[in-house]
Amino acid sequence: MVVREGGKRKEKHWKKYRSLPVQAKASLWFLICSFFQRGVSTVTTPVFTRLLSTEEYGRYNVFNSWMSIITVFVTLNLFYGVYAQGLVKFEEEKKIFTSSLQGLTLVLVIVWTVLYLLVHDFWNDLFHLTTVQMLAMFVMMWTAAVFNFWAAEQRALYKYQALVAVTIGVSLAKPIVGILFVVLTEDKVTARILGLMLVEVAGYTALFFIHMYRGKTFFSRKFWLYALRFNIPLIPHYLSQTVLNSADRIMIKNMVGAEEAGIYSLAYAISLIMTLFNTALMNTISPWIYQKIKAKKTEDIAPIAYITLVGIAGANLLLIAFAPEAVKIFAPATYYEAIYVIPPVAMSVYFLYCYDLFAKFAFYYEKTGFIMAASVAGATLNLVLNYIFIRLCGYWAAGYTTLVCYMIYCVCHYLFMNKVCDKFCSGIRPYNMRKIAGITISFLGAGFILLFTYDYPVARYGIIAIFCIVTIIKHRAIIVFAKQVISTKES
Repeated sequence: MVVREGGKRKEKHWKKYRSLPVQAKASLWFLICSFFQRGVSTVTTPVFTRLLSTEEYGRYNVFNSWMSIITVFVTLNLFYGVYAQGLVKFEEEKKIFTSSLQGLTLVLVIVWTVLYLLVHDFWNDLFHLTTVQMLAMFVMMWTAAVFNFWAAEQRALYKYQALVAVTIGVSLAKPIVGILFVVLTEDKVTARILGLMLVEVAGYTALFFIHMYRGKTFFSRKFWLYALRFNIPLIPHYLSQTVLNSADRIMIKNMVGAEEAGIYSLAYAISLIMTLFNTALMNTISPWIYQKIKAKKTEDIAPIAYITLVGIAGANLLLIAFAPEAVKIFAPATYYEAIYVIPPVAMSVYFLYCYDLFAKFAFYYEKTGFIMAASVAGATLNLVLNYIFIRLCGYWAAGYTTLVCYMIYCVCHYLFMNKVCDKFCSGIRPYNMRKIAGITISFLGAGFILLFTYDYPVARYGIIAIFCIVTIIKHRAIIVFAKQVISTKES
């Protein structure tokens, strides 16, 4: 009898799933994809922190930091804003648009690789990397771009099956190949890098040829010029974003040491687990936000934005609450100091999501000057504060300078968003600042309270227990609130 009832429930849920519109199914699977992709990397972090010394782990993360910075110059980040927007603006020519941008990206990577090889000793000394590591970096920049173009297209078309298959296959292969390479070789940092490169080449190269076959256009003067005109002014913006995300690890390595960079990198990696919520949510709602802006229905955006902000805040508070336990799980005792870096970096993740909600308007209306100004200001301030406070207070100070800079960065984008809306949206402001401020202040207050309880486990667990009890008691009210927000969005 129990088995039959269980079978009926499963059948009922399956019918509900099949009755969902394709947009809802796609959004669900895109969310699962993002979680799985980051989740596999997160789950395997404890393995690599034990296979690599703190110094080797620091060097590997500094390689990733340099790659994120160099990618901005090599690929111009053509697979970001300009591509997502172009799929909407050039809907009738999206296949040609896609293949031509793939072609432009490949040309840029080849040109920069040649320039590197001409004076490779200079670049190797500058970045403290080997020739093999640098060449692997160029290959990985291209494969990542290929995948990002293809994934963005799949999301725009609500085609989730292939994206799920590729994501799962590559995400599982990366740690397996990486562990084998690291265990079998002495140069563990290079082995880790080459393992990632080989998996990406095997998993993503075919996607490039699929796009080229469909679009049948490698060079398009129209689309190449459009993309370059749109994205070249955004280089300072993308570079500034990367500096905010990566410069602290490079500066810690150079100013303090590779071991401290490794400890900080672990804290940063654990904190950035929460960006999977950012990425999953933003990838899901970005097409919808752009459609609302295009249809001049910006007032529909706010309700869903508020509830996603609450969700992001809650997810980051959960990480802050269990930071000591997370570090113990992810790494040996030599990394334990990382717990004091996690709260400010986790709070920064919240502001990273918040900024993206504001910047969508400047991106859509191509007000790249506003975007660049806010980004450059935030990155410059980050470099200055890092230089001052890492010397004065130690490597952990970089977490707090990152938080301060993201807060200022977010405020700047909010102000510029209002300017854009005044000009293009009939003066309609999409968000209520009091509501956003209320969510933000509550989040920051709760986060710092939890930080101060790290040395008092009983108090910390007491706060967590109280939160859980209140959530259970008020769960009906929470569900009603969520339904109200969803119904507001739909209307």
